[in-house]
Amino acid sequence: MTYDLLTALVGFAFVTSVTPGPNNMMLLASGANFGFRRSLPHMLGISLGHALMVLLLGLGLAQVFVILPSLGLALKIASVVYMLWLAWKIAHAAAPKEGVVGGHPFSFLQAAAFQWVNPKAWAMALTAVTVYAAGQGAWAMLTVAVVFALVNLPSVSVWTVAGQQLRRWLTTNRRLQVFNWTMAVLLVASLWPILQL
Repeated sequence: MTYDLLTALVGFAFVTSVTPGPNNMMLLASGANFGFRRSLPHMLGISLGHALMVLLLGLGLAQVFVILPSLGLALKIASVVYMLWLAWKIAHAAAPKEGVVGGHPFSFLQAAAFQWVNPKAWAMALTAVTVYAAGQGAWAMLTVAVVFALVNLPSVSVWTVAGQQLRRWLTTNRRLQVFNWTMAVLLVASLWPILQL
């Protein structure tokens, strides 16, 4: 991979990782509800899970969806249903009681698995594989996956930090309720691109 192509890939990975989407809306909510430290497995699961997705798609998994288009439709339906369920969970998250930490943030494995039903993650992975590594072999695919992992983690961490900073403002049940409902609506709104396909 040339220096120019690698630089372009880093830029693409940064812009697509740091802009709003399902992962970042969930990390904003996780930072606000659980703090940065408890959200760390969630962040790592996103970064490493997406990198694995990029690698597997690049090594041939994407061809399965070309051969079996009905599998793509099934994945789209599963994605929408799962994201609606997550939005409902976020909207109805209760404030922790005094001295008690309520609820649980996503685990590493949950966040990694979530990438497979995240429409933005699919778009990012397929674009990266086709634009930056198509026809260049396994090492190029591995390079794209590693670049995404290295760029993605600090990019998504920004959202968790922002959520943690919001915690100071979310000191009443009413504010937390409004915030959680807003995050749920934004998560549902992030489905719009997948419904257009």
